[in-house]
This record gives sequence, structure tokens and C-alpha cells, in this order.
Amino acid sequence: MSNHRITDNLDSLFEVLPPEISQAITAQGKNADLIEIILDLGRVPTARFADEELELSSNEITQKEIEYVVDRIGKFDGDNRAGLARTLHRIAAIRNRMGTIVGLTCRVGRAVYGTTDIVKDLIESGRSLLILGRPGVGKTTMLREAARILADNKRVVIVDTSNEIAGDGDVPHPAIGKARRMQVAEPSLQHEVMIEAVENHNPEVIVIDEIGRTLEALAARTIAERGVQLIGTAHGNTLENLLINPTLADLVGGIESVTLSDEEAKRRGTQKTVLERRSNPTFHVLIEIQTRDRLAIHQDVASAVDSLLRGEILVPEIRSRSADGKITIKKKPSKPVLQKIGSDPFPEGEFRVRDQNWQLDRENLESLPIFTYGVARDRMLKAARNLNVPVTIEKQVSDAKLAVTLKHHYRDNPKAIAEAEQLGLPIYVLRSNTISRMEHLLKDIFNLKNGSLSKSDELALQQTQGAIQAVLNGEHWVELPPAPSSIRRLQHQMVSQANLVSHSYGKDPNRRVRIFREDS
Repeated sequence: MSNHRITDNLDSLFEVLPPEISQAITAQGKNADLIEIILDLGRVPTARFADEELELSSNEITQKEIEYVVDRIGKFDGDNRAGLARTLHRIAAIRNRMGTIVGLTCRVGRAVYGTTDIVKDLIESGRSLLILGRPGVGKTTMLREAARILADNKRVVIVDTSNEIAGDGDVPHPAIGKARRMQVAEPSLQHEVMIEAVENHNPEVIVIDEIGRTLEALAARTIAERGVQLIGTAHGNTLENLLINPTLADLVGGIESVTLSDEEAKRRGTQKTVLERRSNPTFHVLIEIQTRDRLAIHQDVASAVDSLLRGEILVPEIRSRSADGKITIKKKPSKPVLQKIGSDPFPEGEFRVRDQNWQLDRENLESLPIFTYGVARDRMLKAARNLNVPVTIEKQVSDAKLAVTLKHHYRDNPKAIAEAEQLGLPIYVLRSNTISRMEHLLKDIFNLKNGSLSKSDELALQQTQGAIQAVLNGEHWVELPPAPSSIRRLQHQMVSQANLVSHSYGKDPNRRVRIFREDS
């Protein structure tokens, strides 16, 4: 971030705050990290910085101090937001049931030049971009910078509903460069201004902040179908959030229920009623801002939505910026291969994503060390007990033979899973944190049948129990009949639990287990 130029106009914000509060903030010496100031009636004033929240005074806020601020700022609009002319600051009001303002959130607005270097190629590609992220993560800052960059060579119009992009007042903030700005009288009219911008001002690019209503989503589709590039933000953190939001799902193509023919359902291996994408997405590319310096990017929204609806794991492209400004791009990996359990398909959406030919050496393994990330350890151990398989949960990746995580964790590429990939461990991804999913996983790993044991297998285990009892009663050793590796593994575990010793002898298909007393 050291190469970024920042304009914050904090002096203008401090001028509208009560002097003692402005002085208290300045005394902290952290103006560059200031995010917002909270003034609530009957509570002490607080300031939120990037790394902490501090009380600014021991005195509670009175109505007089709230009125001091309200008298010095612009008029509050329909969504209870006001601004300061020629700045990017935003003051949001909280009202009581009678309409009186009883609280203020004074958000610091900064123009940060250079924040879009990490996605500059996407901005200049001509494709429509949709930006998602939690409040305060930098969506509007990126939107503003994108408008400035494109306005050097294209006709750019900003639909500025809350005046957050170009600031309050009739003259827009210089941070938007040559882009033109259209203000919106009421938030509910944003969709009309979007259409008006296209019909009246011949833009090549439309920039929109906070698409949140159905009419706005429909207006965005209308604009996109006219060949205009769209760059906008929407409420939500991930593509999955957006897809299940009935108001905004159309931005990424929407979903609908489709009934397949018997033949097609059999070919796909699905139920007859499935979910499919309804139409082409309004936006071509989706950017999820995870932190200010880390983005998850879906370069092809249509393919990403299709994958989600098929229950496949979704792994986006990850772009990150280091402290020295170096940008790293981790491209989307090749599509994981669907893992099988015997002749039955692995539960929909479960994948082994690395080292497809890895096989477990079951006979020479006392217990399988597993590293879990985001997976409930107690449930994994219970699943292992239910199947009578030896499993231990390791705290360090380096101590494990494989890693297991959840779908939404894997897509974020956490450090622990990245380390597992570097070590070459097989990585299994579960769709949900349920014991049944974990049992399916362990059945696959230990090559167990997906169901109850066959009669011959049950007989083999009964014979094992009888042999164990014979050794406990004084026999020096007992040799069991030949058995497949999955049954021999269970036999070894049963012997170990009885505090006896066992070894395997011979070669398949005649390999068998012999049971001893420890002193034999």
C-alpha cells in the first residue's frame, strides 16, 4: 500500500464535529487509520480505527452535540445519509420513532489512488465487473478508482445514489477524474437514473454502487444488453450468497428448477428435478474482496454458476498484494476429479483434489493421521468409531498423511491447506460438516463397502473374535483364513484392542492374519 496516494480531507470532517471530539481523535495520532466516529445519544463517543476501537471521552453524548453536527452538514436523503461538499465523507443518521436523530455514524471517505492495480487488466478488458465484499472492505474505493482510470479513454457516467463515489455537493470530487456523475434524488429511483444515463448521455461505461433492489438488477440487465460496460457493487460476500438472494440472483444469471427426462436424469446421475442457470449473467466477471489486499475472482461467472448448481467445488482465482506492493496471482487450478467409492459415486460435491493415485497402506498402519481444517474433530472421530477404523487428528499439517477441509474453506485457500498442497498431501473436500459425510469419506479412504458387510466378511470377523478368545484362553497363536485387505485391517484392529499381537503373512489372494500373545 506504500505506493498508493491517499486523499482524505479529514480537516473538513473535523470542522463539523464538536471541537473536544476532534481534538481527542487527533490526540490519538492515528488519523491515517481512522475509519469512523460513532456519536450515540446517552453513550460515550467512540472512534473506530483499522485495528481497534477507542473511547474519545468519558462524557456521554447529548442532543446538543448531535445537533451541532447536523447543523453543519448537508441535508439527509431518503436513506438517512448526508455528506460534506467536495469530500467523500458520509454521515449516516439513526432516528427514533418520532423521526428525531439520536445517533450518527461519521464514516471517513478516502480517495486511494492505485488500489485497482491488482485488477487493472479486468477493468480495461471491456467486460462488466461485479464487486462483492463486506462493509468497509473497500468496494466503493475500488469503484471510484476504476471510474477515474476508464474515464481517461472512455465516456464514463457514475450513478451516485448516496454521493459516496464522487462526494456531496454539485461539483464532484476530483478522485473520479473525467468521469461524469449523476445524482439520485431518492434511493428508490436509482433504477430510473441508471436507464436515464444510458438514454440521455451516451456512455460507454456505467458505474453503480450498491445494487440492492429487483428493479436495479433489471435495469442493470437492460444496460448490459445495450452493449454498455457495467462496473458495480452489490450486497453480499460471495457468489454463493448472491445466487441464493432472490432479489439479486439475476445479476449472475438466476436459477430455475428444471425437470429432466428419465434418460437425461440417468445420464447425469441426478434426480429428475435439478436447478439450472436461467439466463446469461448480467456481469461477466465477479470480484470478491476478502481483504483490502486479497481478492477472489471468478473470470467466467456463467461457468462458475453452472459449477455451483451441479454441486461442484468452486475454486476462484486468488490475487494478493504484499506489503511492498508486489502482486501475486494464483490461477484457478484444474477441475478436481470426482472420487469414487467402489462402484458407487462419492456423495455429490465431495472431491479428492490432489494426488489422485494416492493409496493408503492399510496393513502397515496402526492409525491414520488426518489434519482437519474447519472440520469438526469430534465428529470425525465419532465417524471413525462408527466404522471401527483407526484415525487420529493431528494439529500440524506436517504430521498428517492427508488433509480434510470444507468446501467454503478450500475455496478461500487458507494457509494450512496451501501448506498441505506444498507437502503433496491428498486433500479431501467435504460439502458439509456432518458425520454421514465423514463416514463416506472414511469408507473411501479405507476401501470399505458402502453399506453393511457381506455375510462372508461378517463370518471372517466372527472367526477373528473366536481366535482372539482362543489366544486369551491359552493358545500360543491362531492363524485366520485368507481375507481381503479391508477385512485384515479390521482384524488387526480387533487384535490390538484385545492387547494381543498380529502379523500378516503370504501374498494376495492368500494373505492372512496370525494372532499371538505378547509373550509368544
